[in-house]
Amino acid sequence: MALQDIVEQTVTGLGYELVEIERSAGGLLRITIDLPWKAEDAAEQFVNVEDCEKVNRQLQFALEVDGVEYRRLEVSSPGIDRPLRGEKDFERFAGTAIDITLKAPMGSAANGQVNANRKKFRGVLERTRVGDVPGWQIVWRDELKLKPGQKPGKNRVLPPLQALGFELDELREARLAPIVNFKGRGKSGDEPEDAQ
Repeated sequence: MALQDIVEQTVTGLGYELVEIERSAGGLLRITIDLPWKAEDAAEQFVNVEDCEKVNRQLQFALEVDGVEYRRLEVSSPGIDRPLRGEKDFERFAGTAIDITLKAPMGSAANGQVNANRKKFRGVLERTRVGDVPGWQIVWRDELKLKPGQKPGKNRVLPPLQALGFELDELREARLAPIVNFKGRGKSGDEPEDAQ
């Protein structure tokens, strides 16, 4: 049985979702798991240490039975920069700040407002609809240009919001933007006004 199948059967059998499998030099086998998401769930739940230990114990047994060679097994949660893999992940994190990297430069799609060679964007993920065809877009605002040491004034004019529509097969990579707010509750940076 292939490694992907063994790991996926074990992880889903325990009630978790397989996010990523990574083999590193030195024999490290890193497995990333998450709790399954249902659109009707109001409260977001997160993987904890006990979940990782449970999956780790079961995977050690399953991998030994199937003769998979590795030196060290690491099971972890996706973290704050979780990769987004498919349509289900995009639905789950709509309205959240994400980072995307396109496979090819965007070209002249933004009417000259954005560098045509640009591939990386950070902004808020939104669902779009063109006619009957659903799609995705990322909405961002470029940073305000300030001189070194200058603070933004109260009457500053913010750069305009920009949007880029894309299809999932145009992406090389998509991840949650690792935005951490150390000042407590309030704006977290995942709203279009603050997206960069």
